[in-house]
Amino acid sequence: MRKLVYYVGVSIDGYIAGPGGEFDFYPQSDGMAAWISEFYPETVPTHVREQIGFHAPNRQFDTVVMGRGTYEPAMAIDVVSPYDHLKQYVVSTTLPEIDHPRVTVVRTDPLELVRKLKKEEGKDIWLCGGGKLAGALLPEIDELVIKSYPVIVGEGVSAFTGEFRPTLFTPTRRSEQFSNGAIVTWYSR
Repeated sequence: MRKLVYYVGVSIDGYIAGPGGEFDFYPQSDGMAAWISEFYPETVPTHVREQIGFHAPNRQFDTVVMGRGTYEPAMAIDVVSPYDHLKQYVVSTTLPEIDHPRVTVVRTDPLELVRKLKKEEGKDIWLCGGGKLAGALLPEIDELVIKSYPVIVGEGVSAFTGEFRPTLFTPTRRSEQFSNGAIVTWYSR
């Protein structure tokens, strides 16, 4: 059965983005970019892939689930299908219909969607964000891949938003560390 994997970057204080959705404050490194390209190439948006001539096959995921706030930066630059190499589901009750065969707007319960997707054949499902959606989908998250960056944000979009629901995850692999101070850690339910 497919897994729902929350692969996300977070600040030391637990934010995935700033108050305006910004995420450009995360320090970058060539080593980390190369690692992402090798192990999680499908997380590189299609329009960025085209700009840099990057055409790696999907390794981990063939489907992405995201909230409206995660999808909006693509809309702001007139990109309708930010991950055209993946089947995309955007969970939103306010977003208008998107006329693209690879993008589906989901207005119903995201838990129901994920449970249905997990039963289908294919690679794992990437939960791209945001924090409100991650909080709603917490009962179905099987694995966390947390890219922790050495920066304090102070305010913004929390990695998880929702009701008090302590949920135990166990570290499952040796962490990867990069020259920008970022550490990637894997956790399983």
